[in-house]
Amino acid sequence: MHVRLMRLTQVLFLALAVLLAPAVAGAEEVTLTFWSWRTEDVDAYNQFIAAFEAEHPGIRVRFVPYRNTEYNTILATALQAGSGPDIIHLRAYGGMEPLAQAGYLMPLDDKVEALKDFNPDHLAGATNRADGRIYGVPFALQTVQVLYNVRIFEELGLKEPQTWSELLEVAEALKRAGYIPFANGAKEGWTLETFFGAVGPTFYGGSQYYEEVVAGEATFEDPRFKRAVEKMLELRPYLPDNYMGVGYTDMQVLFAQELAGMMLAGSYELGTFAQMNPDLKIGVFPIPGERAEDPAYISVYVDGSYGINANTKHPEAALAFIRFLASREYGQMFTNTLKQISAVPGTQPEDPVLAEIVELMERQGTPYLMLTAFRYGQPSGSTLLQNELQGVFAGLLSVDQAAANIQEGVASWYEPFQ
Repeated sequence: MHVRLMRLTQVLFLALAVLLAPAVAGAEEVTLTFWSWRTEDVDAYNQFIAAFEAEHPGIRVRFVPYRNTEYNTILATALQAGSGPDIIHLRAYGGMEPLAQAGYLMPLDDKVEALKDFNPDHLAGATNRADGRIYGVPFALQTVQVLYNVRIFEELGLKEPQTWSELLEVAEALKRAGYIPFANGAKEGWTLETFFGAVGPTFYGGSQYYEEVVAGEATFEDPRFKRAVEKMLELRPYLPDNYMGVGYTDMQVLFAQELAGMMLAGSYELGTFAQMNPDLKIGVFPIPGERAEDPAYISVYVDGSYGINANTKHPEAALAFIRFLASREYGQMFTNTLKQISAVPGTQPEDPVLAEIVELMERQGTPYLMLTAFRYGQPSGSTLLQNELQGVFAGLLSVDQAAANIQEGVASWYEPFQ
């Protein structure tokens, strides 16, 4: 009887072990949520995640993108409620700081060894100025310059201009041939900030003016700043008809369908245009100065970073994923797949146009003015610049009025101006 009882107990124990095994195994697997505004990059991120999961079989990552215009509000609401994703796609500079200061983000500078090798200028986009700590792994660098249609230039015998007057001659030749010289419009203010990011630095003096205005030694009423806006206005005759009603998507279509010969645009457009028109051959050049020997600049900025929710229930798994996102393996995968410049040190673009942009960035790059230095308060420099430029392009404001309004708005919160 005693033996039979022991055998029955053993059978029951084994049966219970079999029943509990899947539950235990399941408990060992962790699922991380990764929120982003990059709706256009879903397939790419799922590819990146698959590579990570292959190396970390106990961790699953679910990529959840939201509309760009809604992302900030959705994320802030979730974090304020004590929830939100494990992995957060963070905006750069002033877009990241409020989350860090509210305690929603996990500091990474003492947890991700690879950050020590990142360019300090790039890390600034993920650094909270209040405590000097790094809260994200920068994911991409963007530049702003002229993109042009190589086929159209060859068809018309045009060359990359070396002076401002040559640029206007190229624009005039495109117009005579029935092409729109520049695809740019002014319906959305942020596209005018991009326009300024392409034209402005060459005429306000690049990093020298940038450093002076950041230090409060120069203002936005400086003749150099106003001259940069005036040079933008010289391109108005070469924009699409009714350019005040031309939005961002319209701009992309005009260039991708080869109706426009040039576009003042970010390097991030290369991947988009490759999808819209795989046969499109694109060249790049910086806006030239009045003379060939004048320095020509392109604006550079960190596009954002990857961070961790301070309240994540899976900190070790989240750190494993973030460390993967800081690796050269990931950086190379990112730049090759999305045709964007990875912020990870040591990555080299395979795409020849992107490689040329990287060379320009290293030789002639200067910080993207308002984003990198004046988005930390309200009204932000970007908001002011965008609104005032729309007024100027619509003929409602003079350049002097716009510059004075920008200066007054930024000075209301920017200490060096006070």
